[in-house]
This record gives sequence, structure tokens and C-alpha cells, in this order.
Amino acid sequence: MATGTIASEKAPGKSANAPKLTFEELRAALRHVGEERYHHKHPFHLLMHEGKLSRGQLQAWALNRYYYQSIIPMKDAIILSRATDPSYRRVWRKRIVDHDGDEHREGGILRWIKLAEATGLDRERVMSAREVLPATRFIGNEYLNLVRTRPFLECVASSLTELFSRDLITLRMEKLRQHYPWLASGLDYFEARLTEAPEDAAFALKHVFEHAATRAEQESVLRGLRDKCDILWAQLDALYFAYVEPGWPPPGAFRIEAEAKHVEGKRG
Repeated sequence: MATGTIASEKAPGKSANAPKLTFEELRAALRHVGEERYHHKHPFHLLMHEGKLSRGQLQAWALNRYYYQSIIPMKDAIILSRATDPSYRRVWRKRIVDHDGDEHREGGILRWIKLAEATGLDRERVMSAREVLPATRFIGNEYLNLVRTRPFLECVASSLTELFSRDLITLRMEKLRQHYPWLASGLDYFEARLTEAPEDAAFALKHVFEHAATRAEQESVLRGLRDKCDILWAQLDALYFAYVEPGWPPPGAFRIEAEAKHVEGKRG
């Protein structure tokens, strides 16, 4: 997936001359992107929410998703380094603490490790990232490339999947508790994001609206969000191919152990 070359869905000449979207129109356009492209509709998530994933498949998900979680503060640090406004930097740096933690509280990365441990994985095994899928590594690194190289507004807009994440997290917590009760001790990550994500989304949305001076720049904002949705979708594509259908993990990647394929959450 070449996120750097994804084109706007609008014809090139039209967006430049079209009137700017109002705040509500821009928010609606962003939400439309989410409804169409966010990974809540991916078959892997649908299987999860139906209770049809085995423990081993959930382990593969937690292990691979850890790699993505581990680069989020790096992604935010890159965005922070490109910001020229001190007031913006003061707000954005909160995101790094949310994931890395500090002397006062644990962060999202540690909470995700606890989720992986609840699936039965060893902490060191997860943190080493030795067994992540090659596609997971490539896609995560491509997200870092996006925020290094793309226009600043697109980088900020790529975070706006947080506009939709609260609904998915709420549903996911409900379904994980229902179908996989042995995961209950590992859901602190999602609890925290119910508060953090809406706050972060509100700030990023306000910023892109106030700083997108033209309709063309607003289209750029929409493109940044579409590309981030593609990144999330592609991560699940790789998981589905390796661990669901046809079930071909590549050499060196995590392998589901026979004892993990028990009745808990097994696909029907």
C-alpha cells in the first residue's frame, strides 16, 4: 500500500474552486469517511465481535497490534517536532504521555501489554516484536513515513480516526466480556481510551478546521483520514490472511499453538 500516492476522491480542479466547508460540513465529511472506511467493518473485527475467534487468533491480534501501539508515541513525537506553534505543542505532547505513561500513571502501551498477557502471551515475547507479521511492520512504518513526509494538516487529520473509535471501543469491550470473559483483566487500555480519544479528536478537528484555509486543503484533510483508515484496514487484512483464511503465517511470524485452538471463541 503506497499511502503517499493515494489521490483525493474529488476531481483535481473542482476542490480548488469549491467553497470551503463549514465546520459541521467538514465534520460530516470526515464522519462519512469513517462510516465507509473505518475498520469496524473489517471481517476480522466482525468475527471478534461474534465470538468466533480462537484464543490463538486473539493472541495473534494482540501481538501484532502491540507493534502498532508501540509506534504511536513515535508518530506523535514526529508530529510534535513539526509543529511551530507552542500552544499546539503543549496540547499534543499529552498524547505521548497517554501512551508512554509517566511517573504518575501507566500509559497505553503498558495497558496493551496487559491485554496481551491476558490472552496467555509472555510480556517479553510481545515486546520483542520478533514474531509480528512482515506486513504489520511495513504498515506501521508506513504510518511513520506518512507523518514525516506529508503536509502537516494531513498528519494531524490522520489521527481523526479517534472520531469513531469510541463507538468501536464500547462495542469491543461489550463483546470481549461477553464472548471471551478470560480477557476481562486486560481491558484497561480500552477503558482509558473512552476518555482520551474523544478529547484528542476534538482538539485535532478544531485545528484542521481553523488551519485549512482553502477547500483544497480541506480535501487534503479528508485524504489524510482516508489514508489512515487504509492503514488500519490493511493491518487487519494481514491478520486475516495469516490466521483466519487461508491461514498462512509467513516464516518467522507468530504461530498459533495447538492448545490455543480450543473451544473458547472457536470459529463455527
